[in-house]
Amino acid sequence: MPADRRAVLKGLAAGAAVAAVGASGTADARVRKTAPADAVGMLYDSSLCIGCKACVVACREANDKPPDTRLSGGLWDMPDDLNGQTKNVIKLYEDPGSAERSYVKAQCMHCVDPACVGACMIGALQKREHGIVTYDPFYCSGCRYCQMACPFEIPKFEWSKLAPKIVKCELCNHRIAKGQIPGCCEVCPRHAVIYGKRDELLAEAKRRIAENPRKYKGYRKGDPPRVYGETEGGGTQVFYLSHVPFEKLGLPDLSAEPVPEVAQTVQHGIYQGAVAPVALYAVLGAVILRNRKKEKEAGRKGGSTPGGEA
Repeated sequence: MPADRRAVLKGLAAGAAVAAVGASGTADARVRKTAPADAVGMLYDSSLCIGCKACVVACREANDKPPDTRLSGGLWDMPDDLNGQTKNVIKLYEDPGSAERSYVKAQCMHCVDPACVGACMIGALQKREHGIVTYDPFYCSGCRYCQMACPFEIPKFEWSKLAPKIVKCELCNHRIAKGQIPGCCEVCPRHAVIYGKRDELLAEAKRRIAENPRKYKGYRKGDPPRVYGETEGGGTQVFYLSHVPFEKLGLPDLSAEPVPEVAQTVQHGIYQGAVAPVALYAVLGAVILRNRKKEKEAGRKGGSTPGGEA
């Protein structure tokens, strides 16, 4: 077993042992997380989006993903939702009974306290530089708990691959590391989506509402205008402004309480003895090693194995 993998599994076992030692009393309350000082993100304004989908193409090119041609009979890129080939997509909301319509951009929200990270017991998903939620396939067991936990239904699985991975927007972190900005923000002709520091984007969103309060909406019809993502699910690093109610765009109605907060508080109470986590970590560690062996065998046989992606 490679030294780094051995260290990971030993670390998990050690962590569980420490938890067992301190589990004689009541589980400690979970500390609510906040965005890091250098957090970056995006602001999407649906009132400016024209549905050109330039951002979808730019995202695909920036992340070296193949086109999704299933709905076009193999002729052109035509994703209808996020999937194992698509990290960013533009959808259309349209009310047949009125003239109300809007485009909406879907991608990872980069939550301040992500449900996917809380559900990933091996650490394949983590908040790293600038608060960006990134994915490391080396640690992925393929359990897909992240898919079930995410309230925005963002992470997708490469079902067609021999060595599948989780696919989600990582805010083009490979471009940011080079001083560039996410591909979708770079090409938007109307600046419907912009990139920047989280606190500055939030201030800009509130400035737009103050400047034109009748233009923007709240979650439901009649609600006062607000910035979606400021508090939802504990806050996100991707914000939305909309000229139609947020519920029409398919955004979930979340409280200010982070999704992992309730789940992990319950888990801490149930697993005070740490017996279940120790067994679970051992099983997941074995699954990781098995998956990595399959991936190497597939590579030797010339099978389809996904390359690295940002």
